[in-house]
Amino acid sequence: MAGNREFFYRRWHSLLGVIPIGLFLIVHLTVNHYATGGVESFNKAANFMESLPYLKVLEIVLIFLPLLYHAIYGLYIAFTAKNNTGRYGFFRNWMFLLQRITGVITLIFLAWHVWETRIAMAFGTALNFQMMQNILSSPFMFGFYLVGILSAIFHFSNGLWSFMVSWGITVTPRSQVISTYVTIVIFVLLSIIGIQALIAFV
Repeated sequence: MAGNREFFYRRWHSLLGVIPIGLFLIVHLTVNHYATGGVESFNKAANFMESLPYLKVLEIVLIFLPLLYHAIYGLYIAFTAKNNTGRYGFFRNWMFLLQRITGVITLIFLAWHVWETRIAMAFGTALNFQMMQNILSSPFMFGFYLVGILSAIFHFSNGLWSFMVSWGITVTPRSQVISTYVTIVIFVLLSIIGIQALIAFV
């Protein structure tokens, strides 16, 4: 019975990491990338997202609650899991370890990012280009955001590989090799989008 619960918890954790959290990451990076088009371009995209109907409900149901579960159970996995040296090769074992490390880094980054943006907005600060420009004006914060964003992208991309294995999408060694290359491409493309947005703000 305990094994069945563990299986269910892990499947739920995996699914939420891709849908909806992973999809939200892609949307968030895309909106931020509008900064490369200038102040008005980003402000227009941000205002559109903020004007969506039932935004608060959507944020709670589709982002915060799934993220809370994924984070809490992810921490449990990070601090109890052992490297799969017997099951996977050298490369995959390193990816397993990095998945746990980037998960913790991403959680710290997200907590700070929410504090600097969503909490600030609750106290009347406008979500616009100027807000992000002010945040990233410090070299330390720029570096912090760079590490945080790359960690989040890696955690999603590598987690996508694990998701496809655990859900029976890639069951053969060949399909898993192909999915490795696909997820590496996803990581590179999303990283370019994220870095370009950061640079655009400064």
